[in-house]
Amino acid sequence: MTESTSPTAPSLLDSFAGLGLPADLLATLAEVGYETPSPIQAACIPHLLAGRDLLGEAQTGTGKTAAFALPILARLDLASPHPQALVLTPTRELALQVAEAFTKYAHHLRGFHVLPVYGGQSMVVQLRQLSRGAQVIVGTPGRVMDHLERGSLKLDGLVTLVLDEADEMLRMGFIDDVEWILEHTPGERQTALFSATMPAAIRAVAHRHLRSPEEIHIRAATATVAKIRQRYWLVRGVDKLDALTRILDAEENFAAAIIFVRTKISTEELADKLAARGYAAAALNGDMTQVLRERVIEQLKTGALDIVVATDVAARGIDVPRISHVINYDIPYDTEAYVHRIGRTGRAGREGVAILFVAPRERRMLKSIERATRQPIEPIALPSREDVSSLRISQFKQKVLDTLADPDMDLDFFMNTVDAIAAENTLDAREIAAALAYLAQVERPLQIEEEGRGWDLATAPQQHGKPPREEIFTAGAPRTRQPRPDREEILNRRHAFADGKLQGYRIAVGRGHGVTPKEIVGALANEGGIEGRFIGQITLFDDFSTVELPARLSPDLLVALGRILVCGHPLAIRPLDENEAIPARRFRASSPRRGEKPSAKPWDKRAHRDNGSDTSRPPYKNKSQRRDAPPPVDKGRAPGWKKSREQK
Repeated sequence: MTESTSPTAPSLLDSFAGLGLPADLLATLAEVGYETPSPIQAACIPHLLAGRDLLGEAQTGTGKTAAFALPILARLDLASPHPQALVLTPTRELALQVAEAFTKYAHHLRGFHVLPVYGGQSMVVQLRQLSRGAQVIVGTPGRVMDHLERGSLKLDGLVTLVLDEADEMLRMGFIDDVEWILEHTPGERQTALFSATMPAAIRAVAHRHLRSPEEIHIRAATATVAKIRQRYWLVRGVDKLDALTRILDAEENFAAAIIFVRTKISTEELADKLAARGYAAAALNGDMTQVLRERVIEQLKTGALDIVVATDVAARGIDVPRISHVINYDIPYDTEAYVHRIGRTGRAGREGVAILFVAPRERRMLKSIERATRQPIEPIALPSREDVSSLRISQFKQKVLDTLADPDMDLDFFMNTVDAIAAENTLDAREIAAALAYLAQVERPLQIEEEGRGWDLATAPQQHGKPPREEIFTAGAPRTRQPRPDREEILNRRHAFADGKLQGYRIAVGRGHGVTPKEIVGALANEGGIEGRFIGQITLFDDFSTVELPARLSPDLLVALGRILVCGHPLAIRPLDENEAIPARRFRASSPRRGEKPSAKPWDKRAHRDNGSDTSRPPYKNKSQRRDAPPPVDKGRAPGWKKSREQK
């Protein structure tokens, strides 16, 4: 049995390419911006690729999902649709998160399927999906047991079994269920057990079910961050970019900032968007040459730049005294990365500010970060319209006063120009000053105008869950909707179609433009006057989409539909020709081809009307599997298994 305890040991490889992963996985990692493996990934991946059992002690948020997911994907037989890997998690939320990670890493693996199974989801849906096949099953212990008892989940060909957050399963009373599942899997399987702590009960499970495991201990980095004020904003109600600019505008004592994102592509995109809004911003990532990176850092030091948008690796070692803020635009994958990120500010005893954007499903990582830093992170409200206006006015006044107080500033020429304007046009100096102030603030208005409900919502910090419903409807002044001048024309269009043949049409917006099917449906129904029941299947591609609409749309209506904007892009609709109609209908939401990964995401509005109301009974093999049948005979379960199952 070998043991690794140091996250910075020389034996840890500093690139994914050196870990022995196949080329298709390396390509995916490069696309999503992963540059170097975390300590637990570098320590675990080689052992798991070699087929060894593993016992890993690591905190949540250290990157262990990729540590076991990547080796599993590397060893899969994609030609076989039968379960080859099983991942047990304590909660349904974690099961969904792990399944999403598998899907992301398997982007280039054609024929790959992962299936999350957990309590609370329709058993009929899960039975149907299991019958189609999946190489990886991610589930909670109770529901996995249900499928094993039914015979709907066959683990005869299981190669790898992972127990994720084993101590949490012990705390929740699932450990007996876990042992029962382990006893019903092939003895020659590979087993990996991950736990934040190693209580005696977990070590006993490892001793009984793991074969000479490699032991990996990753100590989470902790740091004294007393000089750094940590805050977070729960992402809701406002676009992240709008929220970022509002925070930047309202932060006091702002000098310079590093904004962290996950991928190299995101650094360029966000820096360009900030520059377009008037901020002195630039990207910093691993694709840049050393000369360019040094130039960006030098510009940040001298004040030519105020904001650098960077990835974790690119920002390592940056020590710029004027950095007052670190903003985690994307939450880091592990707590160590967070500690390293916020360490770019508050250096040498200076005070700093760290702001973290947290999506609702990322709260688990927020709690892990609080444990790692040993400091609570306070929720914040987005600045209101009045807050931003007040700060901008204050800064504008100070800039004017500083200019007047500067002894080196010669204003005689400008005063003579103002006097000439006043004399020639019979104007008061206050009027001219007001006009000049207006011109000076056009790019960055001092008075924020009404920009939609985003300013009135998402202003109060929420510690848990969504804002109260009454808050949403009472925030700000009541919104009145003006009647559309062409409303009667739109209503007339809605009555112009009768149930009949649908035809495929091509529209010039797709996934790459950030559109969703419901936005397309809303635009066609509200702006185009096509009633929802006449809108058929919508299929999203990267650069365009296809939609089924009535076959007899008039040329005038097509022109009107083509001008409708969705996410800022015109639909530019036109009928599909015969050759284009095939790919639009190839993949249906209800019946994808077995063993083939669709290149598009089909969405059939009609298929969503049943809301999972499939009443067909599953194909039971015998009477003992019916719901009203007596329970099956005990097959060696641990004492108390029935009680724990009922509690779940």
